[in-house]
Amino acid sequence: MTYQLIAERLGQEKFLARSLHRDYVYVPGGVTDPGVLISFDTLNDLIASHRLEVPRLRLSADGEMLPQHRYAVPVTTRRHTVWQRTHPAELHRCLAEGASLVIDAIDELHEPVADLAQHLESWLHTHVQVNAYASWSAQEGFGTHWDDHDVIVVQVEGSKHWRLYGPTRVAPMHRDTAQPDPPPKQPIADLVLEPGDVLYLPRGWWHAVAADQGVHSLHLTCGLTPHTGADLIGWLSEMLRDSEQVRADLPLHAGPDAQAAYVELLREHLVAALEEPGLLERFAAARDARLRPSLPHLNGMPADPKVRVRLTTGRARLTFAADGEGAVVVRFAAAGQEVDFDPAVEPLLQRLLGGGWVSLADLAAAAELTVADAAAVAGELVDAQAATVRGCLW
Repeated sequence: MTYQLIAERLGQEKFLARSLHRDYVYVPGGVTDPGVLISFDTLNDLIASHRLEVPRLRLSADGEMLPQHRYAVPVTTRRHTVWQRTHPAELHRCLAEGASLVIDAIDELHEPVADLAQHLESWLHTHVQVNAYASWSAQEGFGTHWDDHDVIVVQVEGSKHWRLYGPTRVAPMHRDTAQPDPPPKQPIADLVLEPGDVLYLPRGWWHAVAADQGVHSLHLTCGLTPHTGADLIGWLSEMLRDSEQVRADLPLHAGPDAQAAYVELLREHLVAALEEPGLLERFAAARDARLRPSLPHLNGMPADPKVRVRLTTGRARLTFAADGEGAVVVRFAAAGQEVDFDPAVEPLLQRLLGGGWVSLADLAAAAELTVADAAAVAGELVDAQAATVRGCLW
């Protein structure tokens, strides 16, 4: 598939070892057919058929968001609710005057982009949000700026001029104790992305972007959610609420000795949690899935070979473990849930990990099971909110 070339062209394991979070990577022609991901027709359909309001859909120029009333008109429904409908003529006018168009989280609206995001999640072990950016002029929509997350950019149509200045603060955060110093005057890289080109940029790297090549531009930016030590400590604080000592009130009115004893007890709890084997794997597995209902199936999974199933997360993990009675099981971990299966089910689970929609017939064949058994396995994953279903019996 087109999106699977991105990991290959960026370098797979070599990229993870040498470039991820460290240095930019530019891959000309990294995607052979970017038009299968998205097009301007896709944008037209989404804008026309969805109530995309600020900040989901927004226009930006010179680093500032345009007021919504510049390109949208209020619509009052018969139930007296008001929403803002994008007005095509005013939208065109703003874009012609130099504004850039952004649709946030387009992976939640368009399945080919969702497939791209899920593939990257499986490879990079982090949540991926994909935004679409369209520009028609040399005016910069966002000025010279840095992002608080790594990005993978895929140029889809037209061209885009990128000037990269590098970082001035190591691993800056959205909530931080200080802001990065201003960028240098001269860029360290000056690139023009053409259709199919791929660019990886670590967080904190200053950059300026403009469609100054005389053609319109459409690109996707895949934002990689950072997982920092601060995130891990915050997650551990939630896990440690099981402890009565952690839930207890701080001894603010006690003497120095009692306060020191409490702090030492808290330190012991935290150190014990940090020393737990597989901590980072459990942290990664607890991240959110792409929750999706499975209507019309409310209670159980029909044993219909034509029903299709897919995972709602690209970050699922399979391991072999021992259950409470010492028997070997294959453990599926995702979205903060763990489900144990008989080892014979592993080929079915591996087929789902490959991504995309898979019929119950294919899942059953992969593990040499009956369709009813495959439906039972898929039903457990749906109950754990790690999978979703498409299709019905009629």
